[in-house]
Parts: sequence; C-alpha cells; structure tokens
Amino acid sequence: MSDVFDDELRGQLAEARRQLGLARAAGDEDGAQAYAGRITQLLRIAARHGITVAHAADEQEED
Repeated sequence: MSDVFDDELRGQLAEARRQLGLARAAGDEDGAQAYAGRITQLLRIAARHGITVAHAADEQEED
C-alpha cells in the first residue's frame, strides 16, 4: 500500500511540475501560481509521510 501511495504522489508531483512549465511557457501567471501551490502542497504531504523527493530551491516543502 505504501508503494502505491508513494508512486501516486510522485506521479502527481511530476504532472504538476509539467503543467507549471506549460503555464509559464504560455505566460499564464494564474495557472503558474496554481501549479506552484499544488507542488508545495504535494511536497508537504510527502514530507509528512516520510517520502523523500528531490525539489528545486524555489519549491517549498513547508512554510
């Protein structure tokens, strides 16, 4: 069960990062802000569950 959760979280994080890149490329500031927030949320969930994921300096794990 833990592996399924880990895989799903990593998949959602990868998709959010992909969508963030697309939003930035399209000049969609609102979309970019929304996806950046989603990434932050997913990183917090990962940290809370002890899942280590690589993240960029501009991605926040916690407040």
